[in-house]
Amino acid sequence: MLRRHVILGLLASLPGLAAAKLAPTPRQTAGPFYPWAEPEHDDADLTRVPGQPPAQGEHTRLTGRVLLPDGTPLVGARVEIWQCDAVGRYHHVRDGGRNAPDAGFQGYGYCDVDNDGAYAFRTIKPVPYSGRTPHIHLRVLDGDGRERLTTQVYVAGEPRNGRDGLFDASLAVPFEPADADGLRWAVQFNPVVQPRA
Repeated sequence: MLRRHVILGLLASLPGLAAAKLAPTPRQTAGPFYPWAEPEHDDADLTRVPGQPPAQGEHTRLTGRVLLPDGTPLVGARVEIWQCDAVGRYHHVRDGGRNAPDAGFQGYGYCDVDNDGAYAFRTIKPVPYSGRTPHIHLRVLDGDGRERLTTQVYVAGEPRNGRDGLFDASLAVPFEPADADGLRWAVQFNPVVQPRA
């Protein structure tokens, strides 16, 4: 194992190879329900809205690092996520689903990355809705607000994945059990963005 790490380290240090070691994350649609305006309560915890009970659903910690293809962090970035609630409703005026939305779920949140490119959210495990497998929308903006990546995060092993025409297996990540702070799941997703031209 040590020998393997040494070899990988040497390869990464060679000119031209380090820059090619991480493939950029595939882009995906923002969908029709990206918020037109940020909700009144917006932060990195989508499971708590003042004056409401905790969000329905399986509470999940979503963490990761925003990276450039050479493995360095995208310092100054902002990560946004949005998704439907536990009853399959987006908190959006154009989502006319039959179920009443969960007032305890924020629906959208953002997090500014730290100096290592790290971000963290508390949300719920995504659920399916008509025509779509469970997913979380994720967008990366750089320090001046320019969009660098919009994609979707999928649940690895979800049976509905194969029936969703937008599903990309490279964006599917495992949801690992978590038993701390009322969390059911923990998941890590490290988006890799292209350098600015």
